[in-house]
Amino acid sequence: MEGTEGRSGPASSVIADWSLAFWTLCAVILPVLITLWCSFQRSRRQVLIRDIFRKSKHDWHYTDLFGQPSYCCVCAQHVLQGAFCNCCGLRICERCLKKADQLFLCKEIMMRGEGGAPSSMPHHWIRGNVPLCSCCVVCKQQCGTQPKLCDYRCVWCQETVHDECMMDCLKTEECTFGEFRDLIIPPYYLSTINQMRKEKRTSYEKVVPYCSKHWMPVIILANTRSGNNMGETLLGEFKILLNPVQVFDLSKITPGKALQLCSLLPPNAARVLVCGGDGTVGWVLDAIDEMKIKGQEHHIPQVAILPLGTGNDLSNTLGWGAGYAGEVPVEQILRNVMEADGVRLDRWKVQVTNKGYYNLRKPKVFTMNNYFSVGPDALMALNFHAHREKTPSLFSSRIINKAVYFFYGTKDCLVQECKDLNKKVELELDGERIELPNLEGIIVLNIGYWGGGCRLWEGMGDEPYPLARHDDGLLEVVGVHGSFHCAQIQVKLANPVRLGQAHTVRLILKSSKMPMQVDGEPWAQGPCTVTITHKTRALMLYHSGEQTDDDASSTSEQDHVREQTDEDL
Repeated sequence: MEGTEGRSGPASSVIADWSLAFWTLCAVILPVLITLWCSFQRSRRQVLIRDIFRKSKHDWHYTDLFGQPSYCCVCAQHVLQGAFCNCCGLRICERCLKKADQLFLCKEIMMRGEGGAPSSMPHHWIRGNVPLCSCCVVCKQQCGTQPKLCDYRCVWCQETVHDECMMDCLKTEECTFGEFRDLIIPPYYLSTINQMRKEKRTSYEKVVPYCSKHWMPVIILANTRSGNNMGETLLGEFKILLNPVQVFDLSKITPGKALQLCSLLPPNAARVLVCGGDGTVGWVLDAIDEMKIKGQEHHIPQVAILPLGTGNDLSNTLGWGAGYAGEVPVEQILRNVMEADGVRLDRWKVQVTNKGYYNLRKPKVFTMNNYFSVGPDALMALNFHAHREKTPSLFSSRIINKAVYFFYGTKDCLVQECKDLNKKVELELDGERIELPNLEGIIVLNIGYWGGGCRLWEGMGDEPYPLARHDDGLLEVVGVHGSFHCAQIQVKLANPVRLGQAHTVRLILKSSKMPMQVDGEPWAQGPCTVTITHKTRALMLYHSGEQTDDDASSTSEQDHVREQTDEDL
């Protein structure tokens, strides 16, 4: 018996050890397997969702959290996360996504029916998730006040109506396109134009609303990579209010292709809203110049700006502000575009010819809208550009961008890399050589603002100098003593060294390599000759909204510009 007990003791301990090892292994492996299974299911679900998005006629986007209380338009359940359509505003839970794609039509950019009226279309009603503070068009009471899927909204005119106020006549009533009817390209218009093009007819002026006196269709060109990445949100908001065919993402299509829509619109009636920085505006203006070369000068649009970049000096000059951070509703932006006045903007050709007897390279040619400079501000832009190319993810905020500029400006105050510029360059204004004082930088201005909101030519405003204008065919040329002098000018503690005004500017860099920039695009340049001459004029839109102290001083100037533009047009 004692032998048997002796043998059973070790056996039971081995079984206990194996049991402990087994359950320990299960405790480790089971969570890993569950995690892997969940990850597999999640990735599979995402593939299915992407497949639905790809095949759908809706512009679906997925969100982990809706910005306001939302209800699924299919099952009417309250949802925190799910998909929403950027065009018609549908909100759907994940389970109902496939069903919603079959039940609901999105905004149609062109009418499909052949028997409908050629100059009208009915409302397109979507139930639920109406905008906050919207009122019923029937009883004038607030809509969307109940915590459930309720009330209707037209995706075109944005009118809302209570469930109990919805009548059969409203379902078939002609849609007026609401407040922004003069900016919207109706689907029936594009259908009629498309049919006329097939029949090779060009009498577009008989098409409604082509013949409307106040129709000024707007085209939205948004650069989703500009500034603090607000372009994606703006694209969705504009698609809700306008025809989606009018809204373009410049990261997916070039301005030249997007602006071909202007050829289907009335001559000299289209307006373009560029959402981006000054570089994006220059890109669009270059595409408009190409339209002139193609013989489409009668379809040239007027350009407004929604500033999303860092500097935004051109936007500031034209009254659209120094930067947009979502503080103004999109509806107000469209009102501003409707009310804006036409002005002209000089555009200049900058030709950089390298020195040397055996130089066979073609001269570099740039188009300038804002300013050209050589010296400390170009050096700051060059350092900033090099840093952003290395780590672009760090430069998603306007505040961070300006902090980096401040760092490089402070560094240059100590190092003074551009000193004795007056000994390295020669400056000619309209063929007359200018004797230069001791300078570190030269700036050639086309517009009133420079350096993110400073009126450089006027300086402190304590001396009687004429205001800088952007349509007079003249360039203002100033000098600066260094980065610290630039900072003093920006806070109105100093004036620039005014060198003169001219129709043609010629700058000769005799020796060494110096930083240069055209409209914020910097590069390091060796000995060369820079020649700036007038190229063309662009049609812009000026917004006379709230004015700063600096803006008030140029009100009379802008009034004169608008009067002159009206006479030219």
